[in-house]
Amino acid sequence: MLKRKKRVSKQEEEDKPGLFERIRLQIKEWVHFLTYEIWRLNPENFSNKKNVLHNVLKVTMLTVRGVQEQNLGASSRSLTYRTILSLVPMLAVLFAIARGFGFEKILESQIFDFFSNSDTEITAALPESKMATDTLIDVSETTSFTIETIIKLVNNSLEHAKGGVFAGIGVILLLYTVILLFSDIENSFNRIWGVKKGRSIQRRAVDYFALILLLPIFAVLNYSLTALIQASTGPFDKFSYILDPVVTQVLNFLPFLVMIITLTLLYRFMPNTKVKWASALIGGIVGGVAIQLFQMIYLNGQLWIAKYNAIYGAFAAIPLLLLWVQMSWFIVLIGAELSYSAQNVRKFSFDRETKNISRRFRDFFTIMIASVIVRRFAEGETPLTADQISMKCKIPIKLTNDIIDELHKLQVILPTPTPDDDRVMAYQPALDINLLTVNDLIEQIDKEGSEDFLIDVEGDFARHWNALMHTRMSVYESPSDIMLKDL
Repeated sequence: MLKRKKRVSKQEEEDKPGLFERIRLQIKEWVHFLTYEIWRLNPENFSNKKNVLHNVLKVTMLTVRGVQEQNLGASSRSLTYRTILSLVPMLAVLFAIARGFGFEKILESQIFDFFSNSDTEITAALPESKMATDTLIDVSETTSFTIETIIKLVNNSLEHAKGGVFAGIGVILLLYTVILLFSDIENSFNRIWGVKKGRSIQRRAVDYFALILLLPIFAVLNYSLTALIQASTGPFDKFSYILDPVVTQVLNFLPFLVMIITLTLLYRFMPNTKVKWASALIGGIVGGVAIQLFQMIYLNGQLWIAKYNAIYGAFAAIPLLLLWVQMSWFIVLIGAELSYSAQNVRKFSFDRETKNISRRFRDFFTIMIASVIVRRFAEGETPLTADQISMKCKIPIKLTNDIIDELHKLQVILPTPTPDDDRVMAYQPALDINLLTVNDLIEQIDKEGSEDFLIDVEGDFARHWNALMHTRMSVYESPSDIMLKDL
């Protein structure tokens, strides 16, 4: 008896999977959970801590997927080209505004301080030697020459704009170039957020002009705040051994704070849709910290190029400048994708099912959504937004948006701005609700799209076509038809 028991235990031991097989099965289980099961979980069945963990995993996966599907690398390269093209006109407009307010010198010193700080960090990184000193001199001279050249170009642009043959033409050209840059930024953000319609021309003019006006003011505030913190220890010299480390830490953190605030505002207001402050802040924190960390890597790159300056010569800074601009835009776009994912994580529940939905269930959901919109209109209630319709019908928001777009294309419904935010649309019927029936809706869906193909439906394939039409007509002309408002 004991021997038999021992043989069974040995057999079980032999059948037990090995270490690598267990690891493979565990990885397979995790992949299945992250790609399928996690999107079907009901938050009501889990604690708050587990729901937070699930949401973090979902947001991370959605962000990575969005970076790939939206091809943010190509978008960052496009914005890099537009940024380099608009660099001098942009600075010219900023300097013109700063000159008008009387703080042109402060803005100029901000630019010099930014690049001189870069040189300072390079100095700290270089070893003490004659070669290092010569290298640092080359970098400093190149940096100073580059800044002076850019400022000279800016001043020339302002002079040409002021002394043009046609009054105002130069200023208009400068503003137009800058507006094109902002327009490209907005279009990139709108693609991430799935917004198909951008701002109107009037809205763009007002919003972009406000942004152009605020940028130099923001730079001056940053300069003033830094100077204030540096001077704040004056009356407390006796406590300098305590305050100096605190002030140093505050000054070190200040660039992070400024970048986080800047990106948060950009994510909040640049897309032509309603972005929640919490979602914008999440993207702002991650993007702001990432850009500052990349700035440190960029400085090390400058150091590496500086060591091999003899090879690259005067062109050494150009590839690094392009890399810096492109990577900065790439990080900014990733932050925007993160903001979108954080705000819309709920919308991707049952994502796989949404992509593979059957024709029957899609028609079923279409009838549900259309009837909700029509019935609310018939009862004199306020129209619902896509989010509200999604929650009311318990349909994934992504599928809800697709069906609403289809109904709008069929001219069954029309969007109307909500009172709180004209960028958020609610939906109401576009036709007489007494004419909207289930059969008519199905017929419009069936006939939507092109039927212009070289197929003879009255010859070789007449029987196939007639069989289909007989089935369809039994639905279109069914005596049991019902109005959408009565569902």
